[in-house]
Formats: sequence, structure tokens, C-alpha cells
Amino acid sequence: MRRYAHLAAVFFALIGCGGSNNNTQPGNNPIAGAANNVVSITAGGGPAGIANGVFTNVTVCSPGSASNCATVGGILVDTGSTGLRILSSVLPAAFTLPKQISSTGSPVGECFQFLDGFTWGPVETADVHLSGESASSIPIQIIGDPSFSGVPAACSSTGTPEQDVQSLGANGILGVSNFVQDCGPACAAAGAGNPGLYYSCPAGGCTQIAQALAQQVVHPVSAFATDNNGVIVELPAIPSSGAVNTSGSLVFGIGTQSNNGLAGASVLMVDSIGNITTLFKSQTLPKSFIDSGSNGLFFLDSTTTGIPVCADNPFYCPSSTQNLTAVNQGTNGTSTSVNFSIANADQAFSASNPNFLFSNLGAPNPGTFDWGSPFFFGRNVFTAIEGKSTPGGTGPFVAY
Repeated sequence: MRRYAHLAAVFFALIGCGGSNNNTQPGNNPIAGAANNVVSITAGGGPAGIANGVFTNVTVCSPGSASNCATVGGILVDTGSTGLRILSSVLPAAFTLPKQISSTGSPVGECFQFLDGFTWGPVETADVHLSGESASSIPIQIIGDPSFSGVPAACSSTGTPEQDVQSLGANGILGVSNFVQDCGPACAAAGAGNPGLYYSCPAGGCTQIAQALAQQVVHPVSAFATDNNGVIVELPAIPSSGAVNTSGSLVFGIGTQSNNGLAGASVLMVDSIGNITTLFKSQTLPKSFIDSGSNGLFFLDSTTTGIPVCADNPFYCPSSTQNLTAVNQGTNGTSTSVNFSIANADQAFSASNPNFLFSNLGAPNPGTFDWGSPFFFGRNVFTAIEGKSTPGGTGPFVAY
């Protein structure tokens, strides 16, 4: 089963943030300009006022239609999950999409599980437009549709519901991970190994089902006619004092046009669920990952003189900024050293600080290292899709 990231929602209430380090990497390509394979992204508080959110606009249309369309902003760009998910509440009242129908003739629902909760709603079919690129007739999820079946007990028991703007922290999620489908072979197989994300929902209630790969919620970029082998998230460095917001680019394709070459980026192959290994102090963490949908650097400083946690929030609160180093290693053996900093979150979250962006926010997370959105400031971060050919090899991999 795929790894589902998106730790950000745990900390969405902590807004009004500041303080960052400059982690610009030498040799990065400049942020892409306007082109058919580029869509603008904005890092900032977004529709829910969160810290370190990365957002874009997405247009969805009824398949084949040029008029029954809706453009939605405040969509979280998430390299840790797969597929487009939009809150029903932010779509126009008259806008509808065809619902996916199961083999038994009932609408299909999905309980998509993130590390911090779940989204529930119907799977529907849409044409998805991002800049000059389009994915035709692909499955997406509509979250929290009040006309759809209620949340099944098997879904509600998996965590906290993220069914509105405040709990989701966004108007939707654009999952642009390493994988084509949001679950993969595990959900396509019947039996005990099926994680139970998909449901058939007749009027009497919903029942878990196996969902064929072709029917699962899909990576929109993988369905483009061209520029379909991956994405690049390009964001500038931010000042050490923090920033209210900044802008960058989400670029489609790797090595397919003049604006998406790998240049000197290091390629780290990932494992079958999207993980790399991070070496930090005495820890070897093989379940680590790079994820724009998480709004901090989540790791455990397990030394006897570890970084203290804030008294009134779950982030780290050192008395002075900690300058640290870790090593990321891909399954291909390629390693890169990463310098990063952790600052006092209480100072960042003070009422007098107007900023929403900073690159030195961290919190404890045992057993893994989640390189969240602060990692992306000042870097071009590549996410190559499984099975797709690129100048850096066949995906899946990450590169920066």
C-alpha cells in the first residue's frame, strides 16, 4: 500500500508564524517562468491560515465539457500523496461531475487515509486542467459531499475526519507523489490484505470493495499527454526573519522541455512506498520521505540533550536556534548532506509576528524523518513518477 503523508493538519491551528534559515542550494535552476507546463504556486497561510502551506489553482470540468467547469484556489500541493481531492463545499452549487459506479451498480466512495486523519467522499470523473496541460476523464475524490453516504464506521475509526476547510487546512489537495494510483495493487486485490480504502455505496450503506488500478484516484500529471513523468516544486529561499508569503512554480515533466532539466540535481531512488533513508546523529531512518504537504520538519532528536518541546504546542522550542546536519540516501546508494535549522516555535507563533512562512519549524516524530515544506524553500525538488522514463533514470525517485 502507498505511504500517505500530509502531517500538516495536526498543526494547522498554529498560525501567525515567523523565523527561517536560508537553505538555498548552489546550482539550482531559476524558478520557471510562464509556460504551458508551469502553474503558479503560493506558499503562505492559504484559506485556513496555516503555517508553511503550498497552494495552487486547479480547474475541473465535466468530461468533454468546456462550460461545466469550476476553478478552485487554495489547493494544497502535496508530494506525499496521489490524486486530486476537492472539498464539496468550495465547488459551485450547480456544478456536478459523473459519479464512478461500482461493478454492482452503486456509487463508489473512498476513505483516503493520511497520517493525521482521513477524507471521505465519492469518487467522480473529471477533466483536470493545470496551466496548458490536461488530464481527461480521470477519477478524483470529492470530500464531504452532503448528498453522499455518511462516513462508514470502518472509515471513521481510522482517525480524525478532515472534511472542511479548517480541518483539511485547504480547499483540496493536489497529490503529486511518485505513484500513479493512490493505493495501488493492495486495493485492487480482494481479501484480508486489502486496506479498505474503496467502498460501494448503495442506499442501504457502504461496503468495502476491491478497486481496479484503472478505477483508483490517479496522479493527474501521469495522465497528461506530455510532460507526464514527474513534477518540480520550485520555491525561493525566504529571509531568516520569515515571510508572510512567497510565490513559485509547479513545473510538469522532468527533462521534457528546456525549463525542467535535472541540471546538477542529485537523484535519490525511493523504495516501493516512496521512502528514502535519513541518517541523523546516531539514527538510521529508512522510512523517511520528502513531502510538501507536511508543514514542518518532523523527526525525533533522541539524544540525551535533545531539543526541548514547547510547553503549549507540539513543536520544538530550543532556547537558541539549533544548526543541524543529516544525510539522505536513496535506494541507489546516492547520498546528499542536508544542513537545516530548528528555531523556537513559541517565538515564531507569537501574536506580534505576522509571518506564515519559515524554514526552521520542527517537531518530534519518532522512527522517520519527514522533510516537509520547509525543506523546499530555496530548492528545486523533483518527484519522478513510477515507471516513467527521465534523464535521471526511470522513476520513482526524488532529486534536488
